[in-house]
Amino acid sequence: MSATSESAPAQSPPAADPNAPRVGIDLDIGGMTCASCAMRIEKKLGKLDGIEATVNYATEKAKVSMPEGYDPQELVRVVEKTGYTAELPTPAEPEQATPSDGPAEEPEDRELITLRQRLIGAVVLSVPVIALAMIPPLQFDNWQWLSLTLAAPVIVWSAYPFHKAAWTNLKHGAATMDTLVSVGTLAAFAWSLYALFFGTAGMNGMRHGFTFTASAGDGAGNIYLEVAAGVTMFVLAGRYFEKRAKHRAGGALRALLDMGAKDVAVVRDGVESRIPVGTLAVGDEFVVRPGEKIATDGVVVSGSSAVDMSMLTGESVPVEVGEGDAVTGATVNAGGRLRVRATRVGSDTQLAQMAKLVEDAQSGKAEVQRLADRVSSIFVPIVIAIAIGTLIVWFAIGGGATAAFTAAVAVLIIACPCALGLATPTALLVGTGRGAQMGVLIKGPEILEATRGVDTVVLDKTGTVTTGTMSLADVVPADGVDRDELLRLAGAVENASEHPIARAIADGAAAAVGALPGVESFANVEGKGVQGVVDGTAVVVGRETLLADWSQYLTDDLAARKRELEGQGRSVVAVAADGRVLGLVSVADKVKPTSAEAIAQFRNLGLTPVLLTGDNTAVAEQIAGEVGIEKVFAKVMPADKVDVVARLQAEGRVVAMVGDGINDAAALAQADLGLAMGTGTDVAIEAADITLVRGDLRSAADAIRLSRRTLSTIKGNLFWAFGYNTAAIPLAALGLLNPMIAGAAMAFSSVFVVGNSLRLRRFRSRAGA
Repeated sequence: MSATSESAPAQSPPAADPNAPRVGIDLDIGGMTCASCAMRIEKKLGKLDGIEATVNYATEKAKVSMPEGYDPQELVRVVEKTGYTAELPTPAEPEQATPSDGPAEEPEDRELITLRQRLIGAVVLSVPVIALAMIPPLQFDNWQWLSLTLAAPVIVWSAYPFHKAAWTNLKHGAATMDTLVSVGTLAAFAWSLYALFFGTAGMNGMRHGFTFTASAGDGAGNIYLEVAAGVTMFVLAGRYFEKRAKHRAGGALRALLDMGAKDVAVVRDGVESRIPVGTLAVGDEFVVRPGEKIATDGVVVSGSSAVDMSMLTGESVPVEVGEGDAVTGATVNAGGRLRVRATRVGSDTQLAQMAKLVEDAQSGKAEVQRLADRVSSIFVPIVIAIAIGTLIVWFAIGGGATAAFTAAVAVLIIACPCALGLATPTALLVGTGRGAQMGVLIKGPEILEATRGVDTVVLDKTGTVTTGTMSLADVVPADGVDRDELLRLAGAVENASEHPIARAIADGAAAAVGALPGVESFANVEGKGVQGVVDGTAVVVGRETLLADWSQYLTDDLAARKRELEGQGRSVVAVAADGRVLGLVSVADKVKPTSAEAIAQFRNLGLTPVLLTGDNTAVAEQIAGEVGIEKVFAKVMPADKVDVVARLQAEGRVVAMVGDGINDAAALAQADLGLAMGTGTDVAIEAADITLVRGDLRSAADAIRLSRRTLSTIKGNLFWAFGYNTAAIPLAALGLLNPMIAGAAMAFSSVFVVGNSLRLRRFRSRAGA
């Protein structure tokens, strides 16, 4: 580098264009030890022109929104100037195919390994120091010098991460939890050195007892090596178990990302070869053999099979697929050989989008977390001030140096706000991860708070409460006509048509009577029906007008039955053959078998279900009656769905909306809580707050239960964290806590909060309950 360039002043980043398009980026942050660290980094990044940042202590990530063209290296420089490390995301290189080696094991976190080593050293050396201090009969002549020999490595080496972080923070004019631990342990160690070398504590035959509270004395005859070593040991233990628990908490997301196939048998230029999945391109055709994972999202080109979707949806029943059907990456081919054309690869696949939704939710912050962060940011300076005040007051009232020092150190140690910083992110991490495993994708932490007040759930009928596809409903043979013969002839003619009603009749007939005969002279009569010849018999299937063209008419009984079925929302066609009316066949959009159970679960959650449909009132009330819904909005045009939701909100209701179609998107956005069926359109999913990967309405009830349980866990954690610090600091200041006991209690508070959050991993669906 030239001398000129070396001496050039550092340039500030150019001012951001407020009208420029914005892009998002995630930074991996290293060196954070508590929530106040995250708050400091967030503030520093937020001061940059045009930058919006959210730093999450639990996930150790910074989610940054910046103007397009902004140099992300500037973000890294700011984080490093603040005293931490930051890494930009690096594009994942394609993995080499190693099918015979099995799944690769994730390397253990280096920080976790180092923490464990320091903790083991602290335990081995600290336990004898604590035992000597607490049990007077063990105090042989000059025992205090053995304590010093054992305690020194703990305070210098095991506690090094605390001292390093405290020094870094001091250089930047900040204080964090590490500052409290470092100052407390070094103060106890320095006082002990003074008492040993310049006071009376180093004399042969020195003895002292252990008390759980502060006691008066001049201090020159007391050592606090057990406090310095014990606090280090307990805080390290808390940090280690917290780190390990956080690693476990993010396991659901890692498992989701690891679901996909690692290699694929691609067919190019007629030659089949095995390549890493990362090199697969849209349009490539690949082969999936029985038992293999489908490499990426695609469409079946040839073959038929049953596909196990349970890894993504939680649904245990395999789905039959054939030529033209869409398949999803990471699902398992449970049956025959499939040839699939890739339609989406990499970050565009459903699996990748699910993982992105979960990661975004875990990186965000609920309002309760923002409150905790604000408290944490000012907490440490206040605690240091309280500790100094405690020291002064004890001296002022004549409590003596020993009691004053003991109480001040106990305040420093007990007040560490670790539990406060972990209360929300760990619960959010576990809750959203568990939701992903169950096929419930929560877009952000603010969604959890929205579920709390919901009292009404509006359900779109088609595709949500019902299957959304026509299926055979009723078969009404005329007098003297065999039911199976009626189905066989009607199914054979309809089998040659692609109309949804025809497909429903043909599929239903094939399921009832077996293979259908072929049809000759098939013709589609526009707007009326179909006709053809089956086994030499001329068959007509369609409206009454089509039969009338052939001089065939319904009997009074069949006509009355037809009107009755149509009143129930059925689509009815008449069937005639060789000059005689054989009967009626109807199809309908059937209610999903799990919908009634889902409605019952909504009611148990205190929600009022409402059915929303464009069908006529008779059809709507018939469907509502089947599933147990009392309030119905029928004949609602797609554009009017928003108005219905807004009307309910105007009545003071807090509304959740469940839908799956493009015409539901606006209503999902209008609702206080939008839930989109993952079987629906991308537009609906984009507009919703929660995506339900399964088409089972019961998963909507699971989503609300999980959200409420997660929010409840967050509140419980915050109550414990706030209550702990509020109660413990006065006890320590009054001299009612030994610093070592304070250290153990502080470590326990963090482990308690993380452990409480991990209970969310046991959340179970009530489907079938």
